[in-house]
Amino acid sequence: MEDAVHSLAPEHLPAFLPGFDGSDFLFTAVVVVLIGVVLLFGVIYFTLHALPEKIAHGASSTNFQLICVLALLAMFTHNNLYWIAALLLATVQLPDFTTPLNSISRSLEELKNREPAPLELSPTLLHSSPAPLQSSEVVPGIEPEPEGPEEPEASEEASQAKGDKPEAGPG
Repeated sequence: MEDAVHSLAPEHLPAFLPGFDGSDFLFTAVVVVLIGVVLLFGVIYFTLHALPEKIAHGASSTNFQLICVLALLAMFTHNNLYWIAALLLATVQLPDFTTPLNSISRSLEELKNREPAPLELSPTLLHSSPAPLQSSEVVPGIEPEPEGPEEPEASEEASQAKGDKPEAGPG
């Protein structure tokens, strides 16, 4: 068959009309653009939801896990409050409480597993009396004695040197 235009068709047909064989290039272009836009928005959406995780990548393990859980909750529930909480936790560094507690736990475990050293007491230590307190040791509740000589009362000679008369005795 020839590619003849139908006798009732106008001389100029718009380009957006499908061809006589059923192909529609406008529909194909719109589908390709729509798929591209959906993929682009998906990439932006997932990148935005991963932002708190990227910020907190160097944080402690507990903090990082909490941020990841909040970001996943925000993505699946579409509740933006979780995402904001994850973003705030990512920007604020929480103090590390687990490292000192783990260290204390390991130390206590080592002390528990250690065998006690045998006590060797000499007979002199068993029967000796406690050593007297040194003058430098402070005992609570007892005031220390002042160190150094006390000032003597003014003697008669010193008072006479100043011009004072000696006190007259009874008699």
